[in-house]
Amino acid sequence: MNYDMLLLRFGEFMLKGKNRSRFEKTIITQVKALLKPYPGASLRKEYGRVYVDLGGESHTQLIPVLKRVFGVMSISPVKVTPSEIDEVVQTAVAFMEERAAEFGEGTSFKVNARRVWKAFPHSSHETNHLVGSPILRKFQQLKVDVRHPDIELRVEIREQGTYIFSEVIPAVGGFPLGTNGKAMVLLSGGIDSPVAAWSSMRRGLEVECVHFYSYPFTSQRAKEKVIDLARALADHAGTIKLHLVPFTEIQTAFTQLGQDNLIITLMRRSMLRIATKLAERERALALITGDSLGQVASQTLPSMNVIGRATDLPLLRPLVMMDKQEIISLSKQIGTYDISILPYEDCCTLFVPKSPSTNPNLRIVDKIEATMSHLPEWLDQAVEQTETINLHAGEASILTGQSKDNVSAMKDDWF
Repeated sequence: MNYDMLLLRFGEFMLKGKNRSRFEKTIITQVKALLKPYPGASLRKEYGRVYVDLGGESHTQLIPVLKRVFGVMSISPVKVTPSEIDEVVQTAVAFMEERAAEFGEGTSFKVNARRVWKAFPHSSHETNHLVGSPILRKFQQLKVDVRHPDIELRVEIREQGTYIFSEVIPAVGGFPLGTNGKAMVLLSGGIDSPVAAWSSMRRGLEVECVHFYSYPFTSQRAKEKVIDLARALADHAGTIKLHLVPFTEIQTAFTQLGQDNLIITLMRRSMLRIATKLAERERALALITGDSLGQVASQTLPSMNVIGRATDLPLLRPLVMMDKQEIISLSKQIGTYDISILPYEDCCTLFVPKSPSTNPNLRIVDKIEATMSHLPEWLDQAVEQTETINLHAGEASILTGQSKDNVSAMKDDWF
């Protein structure tokens, strides 16, 4: 079916009163940016909605792009016809004819007419009957069900035209990107942290990613994998800033303390301190991790308590009450799972003790860190040596979408 436009409905931010206009402006700016590769399409706004006039562009290409826009709750492809009853009926019948292949014996439907333009000579109730009767005569396998129909044909009568549609395609929802501030997400090469980043963006946070690498203990491929993960997140955000932090000196220093069971705790506390310094530099107001309660030793409640004491910034854990299967399912939906499972390990998997502490003592951890006189200096040095790259939506991935020559050429930008 050839549609004339797409109807975009906004999500929960519509309840936010005085802030609503700010949220609307943000989402409209993002939609306009996404429409640039589609010169025929144009945008117009009405109260609580955005309409994309397709102008000959394919709705099947645009819908997958627009349903990723944070703040868009649902999308409906729409046919437009003049607001004259004969034209409305004719278009509605033709609309249903296009969907006739879906009709089985006993398929239920209803017409839901809404007369927005009060000068239209027929009430909403009359329009329901005027549109529904010829459809029932033409498609005798249909039956009316006004409560739970299989197909709901919606007819919105406006002065500039009547909109006819039936599909309501769920979109990502949430809040427009960046309308609730900025935060730094600690991005590993695993499954959880990219999902935490996406979940945070869905709640209106602009995120920057911080990744810790320990060359030569971790490979160049592991670093490229994380860049690909950040690029996958950029497909949802438009642009992602990735900070690559050298962590070798700090991590190896912890292995020489003779406190193997606390290495993970000490390492993560230092990561939070470095991320806090980067957040202050980038004017971010919170840190985000992919912690899920009880999943590993560092994610028990006592461990999270001791680790979290290393920063004064709010520490957000979007996945804390999700189980692993829920996280995996979401990672597949957002396109990060296949990258996360590539066999290139990051520094979080190095030097993992056989029996890491699940109940670390804060007093003991503070004493151990106090003996490391060079630790504050190392933390500052790691921040100074951090490399930052900007990743953009639509760029090819390194490990799966580019030749080895291209990968080699890009390395000069990272080191």
